[in-house]
Amino acid sequence: MLQTSVFENAARPVIHAPARVFTPRTRVTPTARRDARRSRTGVRLWIIQGVLAALFLFAGVMKLIMPLQALAAASHLPGVFMRFIAIAEILGAIGLILPGLLRIRPALTPLAALGLAIIMIGATIITILTATVAQALVPLVVGVLAMHVAYSRRRELPTPRAQS
Repeated sequence: MLQTSVFENAARPVIHAPARVFTPRTRVTPTARRDARRSRTGVRLWIIQGVLAALFLFAGVMKLIMPLQALAAASHLPGVFMRFIAIAEILGAIGLILPGLLRIRPALTPLAALGLAIIMIGATIITILTATVAQALVPLVVGVLAMHVAYSRRRELPTPRAQS
């Protein structure tokens, strides 16, 4: 068996490839910059839509399974009206996610977000009238997020061309 010393391999010179003297700088075009911004905006909107959809789906289901008397006592509004709000919240949560996910009628997403924002405007007003202003911040923030989704998704829709 041939024995080699540990230092025998260390004595060999290591040959590296020559370093590049000049590396061409790639220019970022305005189109690439705009596409990167759209990608970040799209991810941010999807996160907001997912959180809002989960929130409204949870709230709507809870309002549907609560007894009418308990629902009316907790909200200071008629129980039947609260059931209507629950159904609207569930449909709005579905409308925030499914049109974009399935790419079928994406114009429904801003409409769903706008409807949920209208519900949150009412919730903010009712909370201010029946509770404190500090408690009204939660529906206000949720409504502002829904308005942001409605505005941003509306801007992404293709504009109809002028008829000649």
